[in-house]
Amino acid sequence: MKTDELREKYLEFFETKGCVRKPSDVLVPTWDPSVLFTPAGMNQFKDHFLGKVKLDFTRATTCQKCLRTGDIDNVGRTAFHHTFFEMLGNFSFGDYFKKEAIAWAWEFLTAKKWLAIDPAKLSVTVYKDDDEAYGIWKESIGLPDDRIVRMDEDENFWPASAPSEGPDGVCGPCSEIYYHLDDGSDVEIWNLVFTQFNRVGDPPDNLKPLPSQNIDTGMGLERTASVLQGVSTNFHIDSLRPIVDAAADVVGVHYDADSDNGRRLRRITDHARACAFSIHENVYPGRDKAKYVVRRLIRRAVLDGYQMDLREPFLHKLVPAVAEASHAAYPELGETIARVSEVIESEEKAFFGTIDGGMKRIGQLFEEMNEEDAVMVPGKEAAELNTTYGVPPELLQTLAAEKNFTFDWPGYRDAMHEHAIASGAGQVELFQTGPLETLKEALRETPFVGYDTTEATATVKGIITGDGKDKDDEGQLLSHIGRPGDAEFRLVLSESPFYGESGGQIGDTGVIESDDFKFVVHDTQKHGGLIVHHGKLAKGEIKEGATCTATVDSERRGALARAHSATHILHHALHTNIGDHAQQQGSKVEEDRLRFDFTNQKPIPDDVLVKIESDVMTRIGENAAVSWQIVPLAEARKAGAMMLFGEKYPDPVRMVSIGDYSKELCAGTHVANSGSVETFELMAEESVSAGTRRIVALTGSRALEHRQQTQTLLSEIAERLGTDAAHAGGAVEQLAGEIRQLKKELTSGKPTEHAETFAVAKDCAAGDVSDYPAVRASVREITRRLNVSQEEVLGRIDAMLADRAGLITQLKQATAGGKITADDLIGKGEKVGEDLIVVAEVPGANPNVMRGWIDQIRKKSAGGSAVLLGTVQGDKVVLVGGLSHTLVDKGLKAGQWVGAAAKMVGGGGGGRPDMAQAGGKDPSKLPEALDAAKTAMREQLGA
Repeated sequence: MKTDELREKYLEFFETKGCVRKPSDVLVPTWDPSVLFTPAGMNQFKDHFLGKVKLDFTRATTCQKCLRTGDIDNVGRTAFHHTFFEMLGNFSFGDYFKKEAIAWAWEFLTAKKWLAIDPAKLSVTVYKDDDEAYGIWKESIGLPDDRIVRMDEDENFWPASAPSEGPDGVCGPCSEIYYHLDDGSDVEIWNLVFTQFNRVGDPPDNLKPLPSQNIDTGMGLERTASVLQGVSTNFHIDSLRPIVDAAADVVGVHYDADSDNGRRLRRITDHARACAFSIHENVYPGRDKAKYVVRRLIRRAVLDGYQMDLREPFLHKLVPAVAEASHAAYPELGETIARVSEVIESEEKAFFGTIDGGMKRIGQLFEEMNEEDAVMVPGKEAAELNTTYGVPPELLQTLAAEKNFTFDWPGYRDAMHEHAIASGAGQVELFQTGPLETLKEALRETPFVGYDTTEATATVKGIITGDGKDKDDEGQLLSHIGRPGDAEFRLVLSESPFYGESGGQIGDTGVIESDDFKFVVHDTQKHGGLIVHHGKLAKGEIKEGATCTATVDSERRGALARAHSATHILHHALHTNIGDHAQQQGSKVEEDRLRFDFTNQKPIPDDVLVKIESDVMTRIGENAAVSWQIVPLAEARKAGAMMLFGEKYPDPVRMVSIGDYSKELCAGTHVANSGSVETFELMAEESVSAGTRRIVALTGSRALEHRQQTQTLLSEIAERLGTDAAHAGGAVEQLAGEIRQLKKELTSGKPTEHAETFAVAKDCAAGDVSDYPAVRASVREITRRLNVSQEEVLGRIDAMLADRAGLITQLKQATAGGKITADDLIGKGEKVGEDLIVVAEVPGANPNVMRGWIDQIRKKSAGGSAVLLGTVQGDKVVLVGGLSHTLVDKGLKAGQWVGAAAKMVGGGGGGRPDMAQAGGKDPSKLPEALDAAKTAMREQLGA
């Protein structure tokens, strides 16, 4: 039976039992901060099991994508372990229980209509005290005693060992079904979990019956497929063997299942599949959480390829094979092959860049351990390999195991902790103390009342000295303060309309005051659940317990709200124009300014940026309502609210909606309707890190100010260059071209006529400046051409005009003594046999021009040539000399020749045998030095 057929049969069977077929949940459950990846089929039904949601159905069945790394070291080595796998499940929420779950599992496995497995091939286990399950298997199913094994809580209870070790909460016994392989071993293919207890405290008598009993069962798709297909390992089933074969083709080795390379190819197959599905869901390789898991998997696979003599990226080439093998159940994977491949290839290149050095050091380390008869890889060495070469400890552990070495994990963690402290990157406080912690223990949290008002009456609950930035000075908790001035203080109130910085939005500013005092707030931060107001006492005296009025700067709050609502609209526009993979990776919301980071591998083309900005402006113009409501987390998820990966959400959550197109979980402040954003000016699109881009934009008054500045800038550019706005871009290009030409002429010694001042040519290209978008496009093109920001454009143009004037002056100096050509200099030369000596003063020339003449003379001379040119620049002498290769081959050296002349003018210098330059401080001695140089060269040439 094919894998796809098995998946469909399972779901179809449980639909006949009244179960609602539900789709696989995402592999990365962004709404569940308790896990990095979905570990089991029941994960999406957590709230159903806990009774937190209204039940639209009480029976369900799914095939769930899962990823677990607990058995990562067994992947490829054993027949049945994976990191990524599919779990078939059926669930009951207070509906059917043990009798039905057991009977249906047996029916599906053994009935001819379904899998038709020989019952003699199956045996089961039950929890040691679960007489009910034992009785069902024996009496209802008819299994003999020797095929029902009672197991302890570490094997047949969920969570494992819960009765004795905890945790408290919902739990229950398990019953597992095993298939007997022909080699005499067993493989678990099905696990039935009976959640029927609530654990409360330590044993005995700590398992209290639940009022509603649930069923959570799972059957491993790959394992059962391998049983049905009669293959020795999951990796040989029809949905995985093509990927194994593709890996062998890419790597260029024959697949021998029992060889080391065979094990490596299976591991590559597993990791390619896990990474393809993860990156498809925008979990890119990174330094922490799920991102680190993906990086770790890629690097493990790369290391396997490296050990098979690969030195170039290869893993990305397997993405099409993964998509093809998964097409029936997950066709969406085929839509992102290019993006996923690109991400994997980028990470491979980065790792290949360091792996050679790391592998060399690992080899040395293992040799040293063998010489010393050591058996454990030192943690300090592992830490050094990680920080210096990027070798993850798990990879080193894998290599060490192949050499029968163990690994010092505690030592590694200690060394990494010391490294973090030494580098200032990660000092950790296990137990926080200080005045804020004291307040947090007493108050727990500060209620935020600022969604509907910017002013509220409150009570002063805490006064703390300092701004909290000095880690060595946490401040002091005071009962009162009464000295107005520049000293920093922090206030904590009973409630507050001030928004504490979080979720990317910066904190509010404003005033806290009463008849007795005035406290100016310049920042608001969050400390756990506390809202902490940072500021200075402007007048009076503040006492703990005083009643006050807290007033937020409403104008600034409005600017923050405009920018925050704009980030939600922008997020939607990104999805519309570049794809749903453009998920938020971070943001910063300031007054009428936003910075939005999102996943995308490549820069966004200009035409797409224009479309994104246009879409945002269209949404602003729709004047759609912006609303928010507090809803259960599950309801928000069902409504399609966007949830950011890695974000920890409360339950219930605040869901912010804009029109009918945007729903996001967000605690920030927003405008009442999209029209209040006023306008949107996209300032920049740039790279943040591999796979992450950033958009910077303005809203409201800052956007309007920037538009005015942009229009003014184009006018000022045109004025600087003596033209109009339409020709400004062409004039900048012309100016840059003239500077290039002047430099070329100065180098070649072939000057042409140039006007003293820059003048725009009659045929200068004209641009469209009929409206603001056209004006902005012209300014952006100019900034790109000059490679500067808008603020630097005028300064750069002024510098270019100065460069042009300076170059023209240099050209005039170079021709001050009349136009000199190489032929003129040759005509003044002296022949010594077949060789030519040219020694001359060239007034106004610069070193570039002199070198150009020397090259021309050498090319034009039939025999050997020796050229020494000198000039006076200000109060200094410049000498440049050159010899043809025929003279250099005879042992002559330009550096010695020029150096001797330089000594006579009070200087020195040198260079290559064929070309040299020197300088001096005495221009009066230049004629004498040139005569001496000519005489010296005559002698060297045998005259």
